[in-house]
Amino acid sequence: MQMTKGKQLYEGKAKIVYATDDPKQVIQYFKDDATADNAKKRGSILDKGSVNNQIASHLFQLLEKEGVPTHFIEQLSDREMLIKHVEIVPLEVTMRNITAGGICRTLGIEEGIVLNPPVFEWHYKSDELDDPLINDDHILYALKAATVEELALIKKLSIQVNDFLKAYFAERKIDLVDFKLEFGRYDGQILLADEISPDTCRFWEHGTRRKLDKDRFRRDLGDVESAYQEMLKRVVG
Repeated sequence: MQMTKGKQLYEGKAKIVYATDDPKQVIQYFKDDATADNAKKRGSILDKGSVNNQIASHLFQLLEKEGVPTHFIEQLSDREMLIKHVEIVPLEVTMRNITAGGICRTLGIEEGIVLNPPVFEWHYKSDELDDPLINDDHILYALKAATVEELALIKKLSIQVNDFLKAYFAERKIDLVDFKLEFGRYDGQILLADEISPDTCRFWEHGTRRKLDKDRFRRDLGDVESAYQEMLKRVVG
């Protein structure tokens, strides 16, 4: 599809969004910039943008076939994705299958505990506040960020995404530890938005627990680029 890239609308930590000649569609460009701890740590990962775009494009298409509505339209190039111009709901969902990261810090529990059933979390999307953990009442009555119906749908879709991705990655000898999702509004519909990639997920190699995601950058574990390339090979290759 030929699409004219217009002015820059937004630049975030990992992506830039550009206007197109259709106000309902925008181009999402994936950068190599890397951040951790809500941008307190900064750096770059060679070819990260290309890897994340390819992985996210592939997974969005699979999820669409599973009945999960997404903002994805088409992968335009190595680093560019054509998407629907959604209004992002200012909430982040975290789905946790194994304890790691924030849940360990918040609850003082060890890493690596299998959670069955998975743990669902709401976070308020705010770098300034470090994306605090919130509940339904905060969302509905304090923030007024979504409706009861929207929350129910987002939770249902998040569980559906988790069920599919857990099985998909298990076939590729990867444990899906946890991941972050964002959703947006488009023509009265709730759509899965943002990306699904090693930036937004924790991936452990099954059996060895070798980390194949941004934790290698967060924790200065080294071999960051090779971990991203390994995930690209397992997901798309």
